[in-house]
Amino acid sequence: MRVMLHACCGPCLLEPYDQLAAAHEVRVVYANPNIHPLAEYERRRDTLLEYARARGIETDVLPYRPQDWDAAVHGLEAASPSRCRACFRLRLGMAARHAAAKGFDAVATTLTVSPYQDLELICSAGQEACAAEGVEFLVTDFRDRYPAAVRRSRELGMYRQNFCGCRYSAIEAAETRELRRVERAGRRPQPEGRARS
Repeated sequence: MRVMLHACCGPCLLEPYDQLAAAHEVRVVYANPNIHPLAEYERRRDTLLEYARARGIETDVLPYRPQDWDAAVHGLEAASPSRCRACFRLRLGMAARHAAAKGFDAVATTLTVSPYQDLELICSAGQEACAAEGVEFLVTDFRDRYPAAVRRSRELGMYRQNFCGCRYSAIEAAETRELRRVERAGRRPQPEGRARS
């Protein structure tokens, strides 16, 4: 089967690509207009392309049109699950159109390697997007390979981002990190004060 693999970044590509390429002809597509700002988009793209070139992995980069993402999530900015589903639908729709145009049979995504993503939302958005373009969506769950992807990406010195990609997820991730920092600080043993006389 000829599979177009939507990739969100270099670290997430590692394990899903290897697993799929063992059984299918795989080409990678980078279609991520959600990533903000442009410098972050370019850093993730360049990290992925550097790895792909080193491995001889065929990769296509679709045009960066953040205005398409803004339109797709308009009105959903504060509704995280709905916003994320719209985002997945847009990106996987881009990959599906590209796959159909290139004569591929199916689309898969590296998004399913992350334990931080909603697998059900990804798969429903992917199935809907692919059905609209007449290609199959490969339902995958690579989460068991996440630890290996983290280890390998660190060994390779890859850039590893600390938020999903959009400006809203950057804010949400920063808030979560701050909450964890406060919680950790609260659990630390406090130095004993002076005994009162």
